[in-house]
Amino acid sequence: MYLVTGGAGMIGSNIVAELAGAGHEVVVCDWLRQDDRWRNLAKHDVADVIMPEALPAWLAAYGSRLRGIIHMGAISATTETDVDSIVQNNIRLTLDLWDWCTVNGVPLIFASSAATYGNGAAGFDDDASREGLSKLLPLNAYGWSKHFVDRRIAHLIANGAPTPPQWVGLKFFNVYGPNEYHKGPMKSVVAHNATRVAAGEPLRLFRSYHPDYGDGGQVRDFIYVKDCARVVAWLLKHQNVSGLFNLGTGQARSWLDLGRSVFAALEVPERIEFIEMPEQLRGKYQYYTQANMTKLRAAGYLAPFTSLEDGIRDYICNHLTQDDPYL
Repeated sequence: MYLVTGGAGMIGSNIVAELAGAGHEVVVCDWLRQDDRWRNLAKHDVADVIMPEALPAWLAAYGSRLRGIIHMGAISATTETDVDSIVQNNIRLTLDLWDWCTVNGVPLIFASSAATYGNGAAGFDDDASREGLSKLLPLNAYGWSKHFVDRRIAHLIANGAPTPPQWVGLKFFNVYGPNEYHKGPMKSVVAHNATRVAAGEPLRLFRSYHPDYGDGGQVRDFIYVKDCARVVAWLLKHQNVSGLFNLGTGQARSWLDLGRSVFAALEVPERIEFIEMPEQLRGKYQYYTQANMTKLRAAGYLAPFTSLEDGIRDYICNHLTQDDPYL
């Protein structure tokens, strides 16, 4: 049995789909709220759904059956300003699960983020040492919360503290793909624009406010969510692999590349409109991200990552343009 926290979210539900599709018993820990995120789970054979506040009691009753915990649950909005809530959900819960997995001998895979790299001035190497992590300066409270956990675990390891039998932190880069429909303003540009573009309207991208990047020339490491689920499944099969790893493709692509891939998938003429970036984002915006994937490759993960063009084509043709877009 595997437990997936945040299992009704985008990345979490794709992991649920991957594990359940392979015949594993999967339990989801999440709030379903008043939106349609229950549909992220509706096609899959899920053993149980528990609320986060019920997790301690559930672990006490059923934890001995677990083969691993995949902890994706978090407040993931980079614009969230309630830092106490971020601490409670992103820091405290992760460290509590670390302690529980250590005591009970259960593997733990948890979500970190490329937001820990801040403006990228210190590079994008997934150095898990205390010295390496000390060089990073996140730009928002969400990124800080993920960095806090990474640094705390580095401190514990450096001091010889016990760990779970397998532990993996994944620094997710720009993830896009099916089952993100509940995320509102935090949805990917693809999800925000596909319907509009199909109707003949322009695709909207933020203007650049950095002299080194033209409008649409900002670059990110975009990774298809189905690839993220495959990496997690691989890690669960290779429990000799532990550490902090980047999870991107290793190739930075521009927002213009992404936009043109949307037009190509929909087979419509290109029309791109540049809009002003909200004031609160301008000083906290990452203009360049590119994962160094050497460490994960050296650990043995050799499968290719989906290209931006192929990922967007699959997302649009097999999900966003379908009556039922859910995975």
